[in-house]
Amino acid sequence: MLMSTRPCLFLVLAALAAPPALAQDGPTPPETPRIYIFDNGAIRGLNPELFNFSADELAEPDLVNISYLIAHPNGTLMFDAGAVPDSEFEGHEGPVVEGTMSATQPLRPQLEAAGYSPDDVTYFALSHYHSDHTANANDFAGATWIVQEAERDFMFADDPDAIINTESFGELGDAETVILDNEDFDVFGDGSVIVMATPGHTPGHQVVAVTLANSGTIVLGGDLYHYPEEITTGRVPTFEFDAEQTHASRAKIQAFLEMTGGTLWIEHDIATHAQLPRSPEYVD
Repeated sequence: MLMSTRPCLFLVLAALAAPPALAQDGPTPPETPRIYIFDNGAIRGLNPELFNFSADELAEPDLVNISYLIAHPNGTLMFDAGAVPDSEFEGHEGPVVEGTMSATQPLRPQLEAAGYSPDDVTYFALSHYHSDHTANANDFAGATWIVQEAERDFMFADDPDAIINTESFGELGDAETVILDNEDFDVFGDGSVIVMATPGHTPGHQVVAVTLANSGTIVLGGDLYHYPEEITTGRVPTFEFDAEQTHASRAKIQAFLEMTGGTLWIEHDIATHAQLPRSPEYVD
């Protein structure tokens, strides 16, 4: 079912529906929001010139793949879905390698270690449609999908030409969906988890801002940046959908971080995530 953009109406409906959902069997909701971090492998051997850098300008040219589960007192939001599908691990020993991407473990057991299954996910959002973020997206088609209209239109175009694997997310086409028109969305209605529109890398790229009781505001940055050096130099990848939009989106998020005193987690940055716990531990 498609629920078009009017988030305020949706929030009223969601609030009315929340108590019965929480009354069902399932994980015990946390008292305050928390973020679980899942290791989805790595991307190695990319040419830094794709990102408008030379090799000696980057402290670490390789990338990590990460996805997140935000657990909230009123539900859950899964953000991104890995680069290598869990099905590739079936009957396979050791790491799975697909071109420049590799993974040492599937996503679902990490989700289960935190006490959740895909059926326990209330909302699902992708930062964007690139295939290193969508591998297990179909597993979350039972959740309510939060997506920008421009992104959804591109994903389900007749012949999208991009870094994309349409089979990995095709089932989202039948999911209950909140469609946003280049706008932000307060997921649980209390300001603690906000999907923020940041177009440019793709037509409807988005990030998620999470306000935690102990760690303050965290912005899960998707591919707004790939490397910290992009922040200091202002450079953008060569394959941006719209570089001008990217610059505007970065300015929006930097202003938000300054206003909130928040911290940006660059989703592909190895150094950022080397300091963070993995499921079943969490950040709160």
